Amino acid sequence: MTLVTRKHTRRLRRRLLGGVPVVALLAGGLLPAAPAAAQIPADRDVRAGAAAQGATVPYTEYEAENGTYEGTLLKADAKRTFGHTNFATESSGRSSVRLDGTGDYVEFTSTVPTNSLVVRNSIPDAPGGGGTEATISVYADGKFVQKLDLSSQHSWLYGNSDDPESLTNTPQADARRLFDEAHTLLDRSYPEGTTFRLQRDADDSASYYVLDLVDLEQVAPPAAKPAECTSITEYGAVPDDGKDDTEALQAAVTADQNGDTDCVWIPAGQWRQEQKILTDDPQNRGQYNQVGIRDVTIKGAGMWHSQLYTLTQPQDAGGINHPHEGNFGFDIDDNTQISDLAVFGSGRIRGGDGGAEGGVGLNGRFGKNTKISNVWIEHANVGVWVGRDYDNIPELWGPGDGVEFSGMRIRDTYADGINFTNGTRNSTVTNSSFRTTGDDSLAVWASKYVKNPATDAGHDNTFSNNTIQLPWRANGIAVYGGHDNTVENNLVYDTMNYPGIMLATDHDPLPFSGRTLISGNGLYRTGGAFWGEAQEFGAITVFPASQDIPGVVIENTDIHDSTYDGIQFKNGGGNVPDAKITGVTIDKSNNGSGILAMGGARGNATLSDVTITGSAEGDVVIEPGSQFQITGGPAPGKK
Repeated sequence: MTLVTRKHTRRLRRRLLGGVPVVALLAGGLLPAAPAAAQIPADRDVRAGAAAQGATVPYTEYEAENGTYEGTLLKADAKRTFGHTNFATESSGRSSVRLDGTGDYVEFTSTVPTNSLVVRNSIPDAPGGGGTEATISVYADGKFVQKLDLSSQHSWLYGNSDDPESLTNTPQADARRLFDEAHTLLDRSYPEGTTFRLQRDADDSASYYVLDLVDLEQVAPPAAKPAECTSITEYGAVPDDGKDDTEALQAAVTADQNGDTDCVWIPAGQWRQEQKILTDDPQNRGQYNQVGIRDVTIKGAGMWHSQLYTLTQPQDAGGINHPHEGNFGFDIDDNTQISDLAVFGSGRIRGGDGGAEGGVGLNGRFGKNTKISNVWIEHANVGVWVGRDYDNIPELWGPGDGVEFSGMRIRDTYADGINFTNGTRNSTVTNSSFRTTGDDSLAVWASKYVKNPATDAGHDNTFSNNTIQLPWRANGIAVYGGHDNTVENNLVYDTMNYPGIMLATDHDPLPFSGRTLISGNGLYRTGGAFWGEAQEFGAITVFPASQDIPGVVIENTDIHDSTYDGIQFKNGGGNVPDAKITGVTIDKSNNGSGILAMGGARGNATLSDVTITGSAEGDVVIEPGSQFQITGGPAPGKK
């Protein structure tokens, strides 16, 4: 057994119910990728130079549809329908550009110098599944620069079920998770004001290209090896040779863990890794290894330079760790610092399709004094899973306490981005960016599978100043039980089908208590319909599925262009007593209300300094039969 026990597997795989932020080039200059600048209060401006909301990121983002293009503009329908091969719904800003003919292109002028390129794109799957590869041509100021390699190997999931393990890589009529990303370091730096063009030339072989966005970043040169560190090359690793370097990686980490060296250095290069790095368990406690590394420091030359990758899908890798944990990344138990590198997995699906697995980039107990910074994780089932069930070797129980994540870049997963579970407390994720996660980009799950449920509820965790884009399943940010957790100063854009932020008691968590604070966030084009399109979710949704959710405070938050309701109190078996909503702006709830209490909702909320405009179905609505009371603010109406 591993961290994925019978309980853990259910949570990972099935949802039964319910700074300098990213900027985009629009006509006329740099403006937020969300609404026009005038819609955003001055103290929470999301343009470059403001740090009130979102992550401080080193790249600048350009929306394809806001450049010059020769091609077809794709725009989402009014309800942003998802799951039926809806390219625009899965696009940033809910628009993208399709290139069908030779000579079709997307062009934009840079506002920053750059020596790198990231392109979020979709090209067709192979007729039998498994993906295709193609190129697109890159030009700068009218001159050919290079071919950019694209692949659909990690995209294209099929099926009309919203149960994630019912999806398949075998082509069917309905598809989702249509996009992936390609990245490259350019041959030189290009100055601000360069006009870049992505063009389909005659020898670019995909039958079509859908281009969503481009990131430009001036990547620093590789960092030099710190004097105290020992390179993995001293243990036999060779960069860029395509051979498996796991043995050398493991030996270097073990030497540091044993005190033989002071730090592990991963130099610039592509390093193949086909087994997860962990600690040998001579006692063989369980079918699979459940012992992570501890007392280790691992440093790289930069996430663009020191890159671990795997070619083998987790279910095919063998080895001593559980296939669900994967054959890449690190299993961490305590006092571990990892920085400035990338982990590129081999996942193609979350699980279920013939035993296929997606793998986890970083997992384990995490313990104390663990800090992870500037790590890029892509093509995993889960980016980071913090916590193991208590019964996974009880004598090693050591939940994450004071764990710190910063500068994370998590992309293109099949489940969660970072999940704090199994008693994680006093831990933070800050200044990190998430794009195209297949479940909650950030979550606290106060699971019951802990040593002492009375004291081991997830608590005092904070998600702050993060930027989340395009979760293709579930929430931007979620809190399931626990106490005194905080969600503040984050930006969440373009959720496909679930809320931008949700508080919920599905997944059978330990109870909510104390205060749960949602403060200073910006939500743009969030909410959606799921579970057979029968359940509609608000931008912020409070869902007491099985237990009460007390202590809810929502303050100083901007909610714009929601697919359904701005704030929604959902039906459930629990109550939401004494919720407080203060200093909130809700504008343009396209297919719902500003604030909605559903017919089966119970509890009460007090509004203060709440502004609601542009609601399709009323500003404050209490459905017939509801036992929910709303006082203050705009007068509540009835559906």
